[in-house]
Amino acid sequence: MKIHDRLYIDGAWRAPSSSGRLEVRNAATEEIIARVPSGTPEDVDRAVAAAQSAFGRWAATPVERRAELLQRVADGLKARAEEIARAITSEVGMPLKLSQRIQAGLPPQVLESCAALIREYPFEERIGNSLVVKEPVGVIGAITPWNYPLHQVVAKVAPALAAGCAVVLKPSELAPLSVFVLAEVMHDAGVPPGVFNLVCGTGPVVGEAIARHGGIDMISFTGSTRAGRRVSELAALTVKRVALELGGKSPSIVLDDADLGRAVKGTVSSCFLNSGQTCTALTRMLVPEARYAEAARLAVDAARSFRPGDPMREDTRLGPLISAAQRERVRAYIRKGVEEGATLLLGGAEAPAGLERGYFVQPTVFGNVKPGMVIEQEEIFGPVLAIVPYRDEAEAVRIANDTIYGLAGAVWSGDEARARRIARRLRAGRVEVNGGTFNIAAPFGGYKQSGHGREFGRYGLEEFLEVKSLQLAERP
Repeated sequence: MKIHDRLYIDGAWRAPSSSGRLEVRNAATEEIIARVPSGTPEDVDRAVAAAQSAFGRWAATPVERRAELLQRVADGLKARAEEIARAITSEVGMPLKLSQRIQAGLPPQVLESCAALIREYPFEERIGNSLVVKEPVGVIGAITPWNYPLHQVVAKVAPALAAGCAVVLKPSELAPLSVFVLAEVMHDAGVPPGVFNLVCGTGPVVGEAIARHGGIDMISFTGSTRAGRRVSELAALTVKRVALELGGKSPSIVLDDADLGRAVKGTVSSCFLNSGQTCTALTRMLVPEARYAEAARLAVDAARSFRPGDPMREDTRLGPLISAAQRERVRAYIRKGVEEGATLLLGGAEAPAGLERGYFVQPTVFGNVKPGMVIEQEEIFGPVLAIVPYRDEAEAVRIANDTIYGLAGAVWSGDEARARRIARRLRAGRVEVNGGTFNIAAPFGGYKQSGHGREFGRYGLEEFLEVKSLQLAERP
């Protein structure tokens, strides 16, 4: 068992102010695999004080030195990639071969992209008699989720440090192990004391202390819409800047001229990635009424290939969920779908055969889902696909936009111009056109109750910058 008994504050591993500990469980076996400190508001106070003290010096550090440090951190994570992948597979349940590519593979790429970006980013520009300068916001409170535990951390920490900000981080207590590795890598890379601080703990204690803290200038939060509302309420007390990346109920519109096999396969793969524990998962597949039967058959065939099993095995495509609570939440949604009258085409609320231990849920497909059903409106965060028939293009767009969310979506068509036209009509921050892939240089974020602000690339960097105008006197 891994025991972490220190928090990383002001450049050193320091004893927490409380003896409380949090247990980390293996999602596939339910066994306790680690214990980490349960931080307190006093620990947050210490971390914020360290960040405030370090901020001025870090903000004044030349861009090239900041870029070099980010590259060293990226190199350090690459050297420990296998350790990171295995830790996250144990905590979260993503199959190891995917964790190696995504959970461990993406964070160094994000760090390197930030290093490259700030080397060329214009931090100053002249507008008439004004010199407009872009300066770091200050001390950032970063609160991150469990589904992509290191990637979501780096998506905030990398641009914040690149901009010249100092950070106080609270990772998810359900999947914190890779973030302790990050802290070790940060230390070895030479990040100055106080620039990066790690306070592990629960949301109601540490998360809320960060959100309301008067010494923190900005909150960057990723998590549920419900938790995002609470963060916003607390942050409003000190009128601090808030960036939110929240939930989603992303539609995949399959138009009547689409390559149906490719569209269905792509949608199912997105829906079941990380056992459905992905905020951008394409969980609603909208298909023309005339092609519903064929689409439903293809979806079931594709979903059957996602057989749940030990995530450490090479042939496993669907791992467990993160926790017993999440497992029961997803099963309750499946039962609700049956109660509402949707057609259960595959799966169900029962445990997968032979997998009574571990937080496993069957890959589940519902057909004949009607707009307005709970399983069509609410984020399930599990391997559950809802197939929604539509009559015409206008109805498809209306159904796609008719939720409180607007994080992502997809459009499939044999005519790319038509697909782009429909994509422009979706109220979502990111829309895949015919299977377009994730781009770490492009902005990522949501409309409506999926949040506000953007991550990645230039737009992600600018979230951590203030804009100042120096009014220069005209020379006589």
